[in-house]
Amino acid sequence: MLLTAAIDDRYEQGQIASRIGIQADAAVFNQKSDLWSQIQQTHQERPLSCVLIDEAQFLSKQQVQALSDVVDELNIPVLAFGIRTDFKGELFEGSQALLAWSDKLIELKTVCHCGSKATMVIRLDAQGIPVKEGAQVEIGGNDRYLSVCRKHFKEAVRD
Repeated sequence: MLLTAAIDDRYEQGQIASRIGIQADAAVFNQKSDLWSQIQQTHQERPLSCVLIDEAQFLSKQQVQALSDVVDELNIPVLAFGIRTDFKGELFEGSQALLAWSDKLIELKTVCHCGSKATMVIRLDAQGIPVKEGAQVEIGGNDRYLSVCRKHFKEAVRD
């Protein structure tokens, strides 16, 4: 079963798309979605081998805990993919809960323009200038966000 955040409509709502062009239809979730019931019902209709969640940073703490019930009670592996922090270096609620409740964390490595490991993201305006203020959630792709190392993140957000 594939799930993605309803808020992410860069491609089409209910679409998971990779940067290399692979796409798949997915059920959507928002902050009010009852993931336990949704997954349990789908599992009764057709046995699930795995649940994959894209944009997992948009999960709520309660949803992450419900996903742990999916693993522990339904014995269905849950793979959640998302970013850890926002453009201000603050944890997303879903990311924080996943860091606390996950059995296993695997970091997919990204590289900063300097060659160091990229662990942060910078939000860019239309002119490519780093944005320092604004709402935590603003949907965008490579045109709006740049992955960088901590050093370059600090340089970009310094006043």
